[in-house]
Amino acid sequence: MKELDRLNQLTESHGALRPGKGMISGVIALSLAVLCFLGALAFHWPEYPTTPQLRQSYNVYVMRQLLFWSLVLAGALSLYNIVSGRARWLALAAFVLIGLSLALSGHKVPVNSNFPDNTQYIGLDWFILDLLGSTLIFIFIEKLFALRKDQPVFRAEWQTDFHHFIVNHMVVGFVLLATNLVVHKLFGWAAKDGVRFWVQGLNFWVALFLIVLVADLVQYWAHRAYHEAPLLLRLHAVHHSAKSMDWLAGSRQHILELVITRTLVLAPIYVLGFSKEVIDVYIIIVGFQAVFYHANVSVRLGPLRYVIVTPNFHHRYHSQEDDAIDRNYAAPFTFLDYFFGTAVKSHRAWPEHYGVVGDYVPSGFFRQLAFPFVWRP
Repeated sequence: MKELDRLNQLTESHGALRPGKGMISGVIALSLAVLCFLGALAFHWPEYPTTPQLRQSYNVYVMRQLLFWSLVLAGALSLYNIVSGRARWLALAAFVLIGLSLALSGHKVPVNSNFPDNTQYIGLDWFILDLLGSTLIFIFIEKLFALRKDQPVFRAEWQTDFHHFIVNHMVVGFVLLATNLVVHKLFGWAAKDGVRFWVQGLNFWVALFLIVLVADLVQYWAHRAYHEAPLLLRLHAVHHSAKSMDWLAGSRQHILELVITRTLVLAPIYVLGFSKEVIDVYIIIVGFQAVFYHANVSVRLGPLRYVIVTPNFHHRYHSQEDDAIDRNYAAPFTFLDYFFGTAVKSHRAWPEHYGVVGDYVPSGFFRQLAFPFVWRP
C-alpha cells in the first residue's frame, strides 16, 4: 500500500524530476511497462482496442519486436534501479506490469484476425503509437534545437500535461464519433453535391491548401471567441495555464473545448466534402505542427514565419507580457493574424514568462477539469 501511495503522490505532484535518484529512469520504465501491458491486451483482443484503419496496415512481426524490446528495456532499467537502491518502489511497480504482460504471453500472443471490422473500438493502438512517436521525435528535436537548455524533460507540471495527453488522446475516437454525429445533425442540410463534386475534383495540393486554410479560418475565429467571450475563456484558460513550453504542453486543453473546436472545424470540412486522402494528410500536418509550435525549440524559419506558425510566434501567444495578450490566434497560417491585425508586435525575441496573468488556474488534471465550472473571479 505504501508503494501505491507513492505512485499516487508521483502522479499528483507538480514538481520537476531531477537526475541521479532513479526517478527519471523509473518513470520511463514504468511508462514502457504500462504500454507493454496495454500492447499485450491489444494482441489478445485486437477487435476492441485497435483502430480498424490502422489495423489493416500493421506488420505483426514489427509490432512483436517493438513489444519485446520495450519489455527488455523496461526490465533492464527497473533491475538497475533495484540493484543500485534507487526508487525501488517505482521499479517494483514496473516489474508487476512486466510480469502481467509476460503472463499474457508477452510478445508471443497468437493474433486472432477472425472478427468483423465493424466492432466498436477505443483506439488504444493509436494512443500507444502516438505517445511513443511523439516522445521519441519531439524530445530529440528539443534536445537538438533547445530554446531553454536547462529545462528538463520532466519539468514542473509535466504530470498535469501528461494526464491531459492521456485523456485527450484516449478519448479521441469518442470525440471524433461525437463531433461527426453533431456535424451531420447540424450541418447536413448545407452539404451540396455540386460543391462537393467541385472540391473533390481539385488538384490534390490545391485541395490540401484549401482544407488547411478553411480549418485555420475557423480556428482563428474560435480562438478569438475563447479570448473575448468570458464564458469560453473559462475553458480556454486551462490551455493558457501552462508555465513551461514543450511538446507536451499543447496537450493541456479542457476536454469540452476540444469537442467544441473539433466540431466547428469538422463542419466546413464535411460540408465541402474533401476526399479522405486530403483529410488524412491534413490531420498529419496540423497534428505535427500543433505539437511543434509548443515545443521547447529555438527555430524561426526565416521569412516563412510570416506564412506559417513557428514556435517563436506561438510562444508569444502563451506569454504573460502585455503586448501578447489576445494576439497570435492563427494555426497554422500566421498571415491570418497579420491580415486581421492581431499579430503581435514585439521587440523581444522570446517570452520570459508563460501562463495566465494572475496564475489563477489550479495545477492538476482533475482540478483543471472542474475549474471552468467552479471558478469565481
